[in-house]
Amino acid sequence: MNNLDIRRATAGDVAGIVAMIADDQLGATRESTDDLAPYLQAFDRIDADPNQLLVVAERNDELVGTLQLTIIPGLSRRGSSRGLIEAVRVAATARGEGLGSTLIRWAIDESRTRGCTLVQLTSDKTRTEAHRFYTNLGFENTHEGFKLKLR
Repeated sequence: MNNLDIRRATAGDVAGIVAMIADDQLGATRESTDDLAPYLQAFDRIDADPNQLLVVAERNDELVGTLQLTIIPGLSRRGSSRGLIEAVRVAATARGEGLGSTLIRWAIDESRTRGCTLVQLTSDKTRTEAHRFYTNLGFENTHEGFKLKLR
């Protein structure tokens, strides 16, 4: 991908990241770009944690993608760490160009660099196109996920 820079996000990127997260069928119902204060507070917590890496993909000074990579140390798998990929988004103007694959491959490589032996992610059951995307990248659908809303 020409002119693409994948880098650690800064507080100045938060508005663009939130806009990408809000620009899909699920994000539109739970996100708001009206008040960035809670997102900036969350950014500070993420940025302060060495096991968190929030990145953006930037091309020609425009944010075109984002994801969050969490490194989870564990006892299972002989004490190995795993990478957890979350909040993968590609800007509407850049979809269909292979950017999503580039971001995921970057996260896999970064997980390997940080000593992980496994990379995992979850995807909402309604995102059937995303499921095909992840399968095509070599991920296997091996588990059922469960969530409990606390509010």
